Amino acid sequence: MAKDLLSSRTTPDRSKINLANEAEAKFWARELGISREQLTKLIDKVGNSAAAVRKELATTKAGAP
Repeated sequence: MAKDLLSSRTTPDRSKINLANEAEAKFWARELGISREQLTKLIDKVGNSAAAVRKELATTKAGAP
């Protein structure tokens, strides 16, 4: 029975950014050094893959004066 309970739980996908979870959104914004609003805009642009967001952020910062 205990095994059934453990197997029904899903582990969060650490390669994705979940904006629906406020704590996770705050973590990623702080981790990336951007605001929550900037994080939302980046995710709207490239999707919720943490790697894609990091890549876009690096590209954006590299192009900034």
